[in-house]
Amino acid sequence: MNILIDYWPLFRDGFITTVELFLLAGVASLVFGVILAMLRVSPVPVFRAAGTLYVTVVRNTPLTLVFLFFVFAYPYLKILGLSYFAAAVVALTVYTSAFICEVVRSGINTVPLGQAEAARALGLTFGQSLSEVILPQALRSVVPPLVSTLIALLKNTTIAAGFSVAEAGRIRSILSDNGENQLVGLGWVSLGFVILVMVLTLAQRTLEKRWSVAR
Repeated sequence: MNILIDYWPLFRDGFITTVELFLLAGVASLVFGVILAMLRVSPVPVFRAAGTLYVTVVRNTPLTLVFLFFVFAYPYLKILGLSYFAAAVVALTVYTSAFICEVVRSGINTVPLGQAEAARALGLTFGQSLSEVILPQALRSVVPPLVSTLIALLKNTTIAAGFSVAEAGRIRSILSDNGENQLVGLGWVSLGFVILVMVLTLAQRTLEKRWSVAR
């Protein structure tokens, strides 16, 4: 307990930054991932190819390399300056959205084809039938894998510690510099992540009860 009490501001600020990273990247990944999924199922071949290329490349690229690009290579493009925190959010979003895309696409594939045909019979366009008929059903059916992807995102935020972002993953190195017991510090950090994961799991179960899909 002594380490937790003595370094409470360090733990508090670290986990606050972690939660901020997770929330910003999580929301952005959900939005971008759904857009990518719409491209993957689009009737336009160019859109399908673009979505497939993005997902294939990003899913097979280590997250550390994505961080390296946005932290060190991207500034040379001189398009828009990014702080280390903003670069971490963008890197996490770019990476996670590819996985969310596949989760949402799998949910779209579970919706009976008759739903899309009925929507077209009513005169709805592809975009309207997808957003108003298919996606609501698809998202309800993929809550568990979607939350699992978000949990992976939460744990991936620790990589930002290696790129000058003072989040929970950086606590160990600071304790090491001060000569403290790193094992105890890592124990408290692990407990913090366990609590955050439990919150996400509880949210998943709540959504599953509300959005249960009759099979």
